[in-house]
Amino acid sequence: MADYNIEDFKAVGDGKTLCTGSIQRAIDKCHAGGGGRVVCGSGTFLTGSIEIKSNVELHLEHGCRLLGSGNLEDYNELSSPGFIRNSDKTAEKSNKALIIGAGACNISLTGRGELNGNGPAFYRQEDAGASGKFEKPGTQRPRIAMLYGCRNVLIEGLSCIDSACWTFWLMKCESVNIRELRISGNRRMRNNDGIDIDACRNVVVSDCIMDTEDDCIAVRSIQNMYDEPVACENITVTNCIMKTGCNGIRIGCPCDSVIRNCVFSNLVIEGCNGIAIQNPSRYFSEGSRESAVIHDLVFSNITVSCSHHPVQIYVEEGICLKRLSDLTFSNFRARSSGPLLVQGSSGTIIRRVRFDSMSIETTGDNAIVCRNCEEVSFNGLSVSSLGER
Repeated sequence: MADYNIEDFKAVGDGKTLCTGSIQRAIDKCHAGGGGRVVCGSGTFLTGSIEIKSNVELHLEHGCRLLGSGNLEDYNELSSPGFIRNSDKTAEKSNKALIIGAGACNISLTGRGELNGNGPAFYRQEDAGASGKFEKPGTQRPRIAMLYGCRNVLIEGLSCIDSACWTFWLMKCESVNIRELRISGNRRMRNNDGIDIDACRNVVVSDCIMDTEDDCIAVRSIQNMYDEPVACENITVTNCIMKTGCNGIRIGCPCDSVIRNCVFSNLVIEGCNGIAIQNPSRYFSEGSRESAVIHDLVFSNITVSCSHHPVQIYVEEGICLKRLSDLTFSNFRARSSGPLLVQGSSGTIIRRVRFDSMSIETTGDNAIVCRNCEEVSFNGLSVSSLGER
């Protein structure tokens, strides 16, 4: 396979010259030639949206920085059959991204370089609220990458900095391997999730370190943007360190479709919540055609230090899911201010939840709260209620 260096296509790594066309020409030439590597060498290359295509590896060498343009007009919207283009209906009302892939096969994003989303450029920083966080702008906020309907995907080794919105959004992708990423986002921005795995199949995430304002990893099966429901299944997340202003792992929303057969292991989580399977009414979209089915999830060898819930399995009253059951937690150590929570609704009884070898230290009033649930079991439970300190 041949290498295609972006500087041979007149890319200039001065951080000022817009290199979108040069990088895209290198990708297009590589794709047309049957595939290979598009190599980005040392330097800061300013760019808008680029499209990754089948059989292309976009490789960022050590010292390379792909810097997202601060001009929204330099970004394209993802467009593909089966995907609703109306940005008002998509998550966070944005279809734009620095790297876009649709229907591509055998694609890779690799190297020890940096993908920088230039996120703060899309906020009016003078409008920071009392919390110090920037207010959401009225315009779209581009993600670092959006991949839709792609197969055989490798994302490896990169540092991913300051996405203005979710860093990676994988939609209806299959056979994905993500490893050794460093993801960090300015905590004053909003919704800069690490990796959102949405309606995908056969995905492995491993050996990543994340520091985000919002969820580090979200596993979803969103339906209101797609032509037909698709399950999110066979997902493995392992050997990761997560720092977050929200949830380490978030699973589902009430209007999602099927999420099943997922394994999460060997994780260190520090933040607001550890594991969150949250289903409040505010997450339910009017006109949604689905009600979530979530089952057969395994969590093991996890350490959580959090200000709220180490585990939150919650369905708000008035929300009815088709199924929320068969969840296993083992070798789990938690320090928290809030309780381990298993709380269904009158319309959704949470069933068959097992906790093995759990150690919980809490400064709150309760260590464990269970309501509207059946067959919740504890084996090898250690609880310390420390009170306010």
